[in-house]
Parts: sequence; structure tokens; C-alpha cells
Amino acid sequence: MAEFDPTEMEPLPEEAIARIERRIEEEHGYLSWLNTSVDVVERGRIVLSIPFDETLTNADGRTIHGGVAATLVDTAGGVAQRTVFDDPSTGGVATVNLTTNYLRPATGDLRAEAEVVRSGGSIGVSEMRVTSTTDDGSRAVVVGQGSFRLFRE
Repeated sequence: MAEFDPTEMEPLPEEAIARIERRIEEEHGYLSWLNTSVDVVERGRIVLSIPFDETLTNADGRTIHGGVAATLVDTAGGVAQRTVFDDPSTGGVATVNLTTNYLRPATGDLRAEAEVVRSGGSIGVSEMRVTSTTDDGSRAVVVGQGSFRLFRE
């Protein structure tokens, strides 16, 4: 699937992982408000989660608004690209194109996994998948792909 091979890079330093966690969980207003957690950070891959909260649902009070899942798709895809920078805290990433395919309603906690497909000199591509917990386990609710402009320093 992926053209990018993270084994060709040194693992991320612990301080870089801690910085990514802090920026998402504590310092980013919107993501912090959503109660976003960073579950896994490694070269070319990140896993983020948002717990179910009624304030994030549609009018029915049971299904999470699609914009919350789209936020996870966009954020996870962009941050996954940052993990392949020599120093993930420098430079920047901007979304160029984002495709979000909704598969079914999300009725529980959300978990997004993003993997880098390609990370070029100025453009990167990531694939993302969001799952939602149910009484029967976890099911895919959104799949996406994003192209990101990479500003490497």
C-alpha cells in the first residue's frame, strides 16, 4: 500500500513525540476543546482519538457530527506528514486537497489512524481511516486521503 518506508528513518526522539502530544492535547484550542488525545506517534504514522460527547452530536443526540470526523481526518493526515520531517516542530503543513468518504454514522468514541503514502519535497499524501466504537466492537466510519503542502525548514 504505502510507498513511504518509515524503516529508512531514525525513530522519532521522545521529545518530538511529547511536543506533538502537547500541541494537540493542550495547546491547540479547537482540538483541545474536542478532547483529542494522541495515542500513537511514530515516523509516518499517527493515531488520534476523540471520546464520544453529546455536545459533538447531531440533533438526534446519538450520532457524532461528520465535521468532527473530518477534523480528525485532516489533522491526522497533516500531522502524519510532520512526523517525517527531520524536526517535526519546524516548518509547516497545509491541506491542499482532502477527500472524506463517510461510510456509516459514528455512535461512539472516534479513533483516527493516518499513514504517510508519500512525502516529497513539497507535497505529501496521507491515507486516513476513522473508526467508531460500538457495542459490537469497532467499525470504520470514515476513510480519507489528503494532499498536503509541506513547508520544510
